[in-house]
Formats: sequence, C-alpha cells, structure tokens
Amino acid sequence: MNAQRIERLQAMPVFGAVSARALDDLLTPLRVRQVRAGGDFFRQGDDACSMYVLESGTVEVRKRWQGRDYRLRTLGPGDVFGEMALMDPSPRNASVRAETDCSAIEVSPDDLLRLFEHDPEQFALIQMNLGREVCRRLRATDELLFRATVGEGPATVDSVFHAL
Repeated sequence: MNAQRIERLQAMPVFGAVSARALDDLLTPLRVRQVRAGGDFFRQGDDACSMYVLESGTVEVRKRWQGRDYRLRTLGPGDVFGEMALMDPSPRNASVRAETDCSAIEVSPDDLLRLFEHDPEQFALIQMNLGREVCRRLRATDELLFRATVGEGPATVDSVFHAL
C-alpha cells in the first residue's frame, strides 16, 4: 500500500497511532469498493461483514422505521461507517447509500483476525480506537435524546439525527 494512503489513514481516529506496518498488514490485500451515486454500500438488515473507510465521495446513513426513511447523517472522505460489524455480528441497523460516486476501503473481521495473529498490540489499539468512536457517537446520541426528553432538544426525529 502506498505511503500517502497510510498517512491519510493514520490521521483518522480509528487508525490513530497505528503503525504503518500494521496498516499495511491489515489492508493487504487492499480491497477498495467503488459505488456509483445512488448505489448502496449496504442496507438495513443485511448481514454485517465489513467496515468501510471512505476515501472519496459522500454517503448518507439512513434508517427505516415504521415505513419511513430517516436520514441520520452525511459522511465524507476520512469517515468510517459499518464499524459495528467488526465488533458485533448482528444485522446492519442502518443503510448507507452513495450520494456521489464513492471509493472506500473495506475492512473485514478476517482482516482484524489476521492482524491479531501477527501483532496483538496493534490489533488492540485499533479495537480501542473503534470503541472510542462508537462511544463518541453514543455519547452524542445520549445527549440529544436527553435534551429531546426534557424539551430542550430538536423538535423532530429528523432534526435529532441530523445533529449527530
């Protein structure tokens, strides 16, 4: 994998402080998924089998509830999505659709297992970083839900999710 791509990855919270060698091990062979505008990376209810690191383009995260689709957030280059698949085998709890043509690096649980077998310390660092990212999102959601519950937050479900 080229040095420029590794540097970009190391600047992301999920891969912060991870060595270049470990990233190269984790992402060899490199799997890049191209999705055209309007296409889906995955849909709510699909089997969770990979995390994606968005290198180019924008995606929208959507959740279907009671027959209606809600836009949760928009993500751009450098963001990760689907990371829960690396920690929990439950089906996808949201859909991710490309708003523009996208390119994303795919990381599977098997990739992490391979890293664990070669470098448990770097594996643990990535797991901690993933946990921090999930906790950051949970903390923001908890705050928004609390504010909505006491009447100080956004008035609609759409605005709660948009604030994330």
